[in-house]
Amino acid sequence: MSAVEFGLASQTPLAGALSQLPFERPFTGLELAVKYQALNHLGRSITSMTLDDLARNLVALLRPIFPCDLGNIVIFNEGADGNPWRSLGTAQLAPMDAQIGHTTVWSVYEEEKPLWISDWQQDERLAVRKEAQNATGIGYRSLCRLPLCTPQGCLGVLSLANARAHSFSENEIQLLLLAADQVALGLANSLLREELQKLKSESPEDKAYVEGDQSSVPVFEEIVGGSPALQRVLRQVEVVAPTDSGVLIQGETGTGKELIAQAIHNRSARRDRPFVKVNCAAIPSGLLESELFGHEKGAFTGAIMRKPGRFEVADKGTLFLDEVGDIPLELQAKLLRVLQEHEFERLGSSRTQQVDVRVIAATHRDLKQMVEEGTFRSDLYYRLHVFPLTVPPLRDRREDIPLIVRHFVDKYAQRMNRHIETITSKTMEVFTNYAWPGNVRELQNFIERAVILSPGTSLRAPLDELTQAGLGSQTNLSTLEEMEREHVLRALKESNWVTGGPKGAAVRLGMKRTTLAYRIRKLGIPVRPQ
Repeated sequence: MSAVEFGLASQTPLAGALSQLPFERPFTGLELAVKYQALNHLGRSITSMTLDDLARNLVALLRPIFPCDLGNIVIFNEGADGNPWRSLGTAQLAPMDAQIGHTTVWSVYEEEKPLWISDWQQDERLAVRKEAQNATGIGYRSLCRLPLCTPQGCLGVLSLANARAHSFSENEIQLLLLAADQVALGLANSLLREELQKLKSESPEDKAYVEGDQSSVPVFEEIVGGSPALQRVLRQVEVVAPTDSGVLIQGETGTGKELIAQAIHNRSARRDRPFVKVNCAAIPSGLLESELFGHEKGAFTGAIMRKPGRFEVADKGTLFLDEVGDIPLELQAKLLRVLQEHEFERLGSSRTQQVDVRVIAATHRDLKQMVEEGTFRSDLYYRLHVFPLTVPPLRDRREDIPLIVRHFVDKYAQRMNRHIETITSKTMEVFTNYAWPGNVRELQNFIERAVILSPGTSLRAPLDELTQAGLGSQTNLSTLEEMEREHVLRALKESNWVTGGPKGAAVRLGMKRTTLAYRIRKLGIPVRPQ
C-alpha cells in the first residue's frame, strides 16, 4: 500500500506544517546556549553507546532539547530473512503487528521526510488516527517521526511523543532536526559494532578478517556539522568516492577542502594506498615541476641525486593538488598529459614512466574566468572538471557554528589541559552571526586563541576583535564583500601592512599568504597605506 492510499502524501510539506504551529516566543540567549550544550552532549554520548544503552537513555538525552515523554527508534533491515524491523526505546509508538506498508513509520522511512502530529485527535489522516487508537496503554497526543539518515542511506525512524497536544514549538523542532542527525550517526556506529561482534563470534577465521577490515570503514574525520548545505556535499562525496574519477573541489579559503579530499580517498578503493598532498601555491614556480614529476641527478644546479616526484610517490593512491589554479601556464600542458595518458618523464630524463594516480584538485579561484582570461588552459580545466564539488562557506551553514565551536573548544582545551565547560549565550550569538570571511580556518584559529585566554571553566573569547557588521540576518553579496574588505583592511593595519610571517595579516585572518595576496587584489585594496 502506498503513502497515498493511507492518506499521507497529500499532507502539507514540513515548511507549511511548521507555519501552522501556535506562536511561541523565541528562545532566550541562555536557553539557546543550554539547548546547544545538550545537543553537543548528545553527539558525544551517543557515539560510544550500544543499542541497549541507546534504548534506555534515549528520552533522557533528548528531553533537554525536546519535551518528550516517550521515545522510540525503529531500525529497518529490509534484506533480513526474519523480522525486517525492530524497535528500541521506552514504548512501541507504532503497532508492530501491522503490515509495514500500513504505518506512518514506513512512510517516513521510505520518503525520508519527517512527520509532525500536533494533536492526533484533530488530525484528519486515517493512518495517524488508526495508529494512535491502536497504541493502547501509551496515551500520547502529539508525536513527531524523523528519518535517521546517514550518507549511506536511511537506517530507520526516530519517534518522540508527548502526552500533551501541541507540545513542541518551531524552535524546538529545528533543534530536533539537528539532534536526529546525531542519533543517526550514533546508531550507525552501534549497528557497525554489533555486526562486527557477530562476525567475530562465528569462527576464529572470521576474527582476523573482521579486525583487518575495520580500517576500511569510511568515516568523515574532523568534518563537523549537520546542516543541509554540508550534508549535500557529503552525499556527493559518497557518490563519487568509489568511482575513481577525478574531482575538482571548489570553495572559499578555509572551508575544509582538504578534509573533503581526504574523505574521498578514505572512502575509495585506494584508501590503503598513499594520500599525497601538494600545495601548488606554496612551492615556487621554478621548483614545482621537479616537485610533481621528480628529477634526475644533474638535471639542474643543485640536483645532486635522483628524486622521485609526488606522482611517483602517489602511485596506486591519490594525489591532492591544492590551489591548482596557481600552477604556471607552461606547466599545465605536462599536467594535462599525465592526467590523460598516465605517463610522464622526470626532469632531465627521456624515459617515460607509467603511473596510476587518482587526482583530486582544489581551488578557491574561478578557473572558468581564468580560462577566459587566458591564464588557465581550457583543456586542463575540462579534464579537472569531471566531477565538480563546491564546499559551502561558513556563513551559508551558520547552524553548524555552535557544533564546530564546541568541537574546537574541546580539542584545544584537552591539548592545553584546560577544563572549559560553558560558553555564554552572548558569545555563541556573536559566533553565529559573524560572517567569518576566513571560514572554518579563521574560526579554528580564533577558538584556539580564546582557549589560551580562558584559565577558568568558561570560555573567555576576545569578542571585540570580531566586527559587528554581520549581525543582520539579511545580507546581500555586495555587503558581504564590503565586510570582507573591511576585515582584511583592519588586519593589514593592525599588522603594519605586513602580510607574511608569524605576526602578519595572513596569520591574523587564518589564511595562507598567497591566498591573502589574491584577496587583496580581488577586493581592490591598495598595497600601501594611503
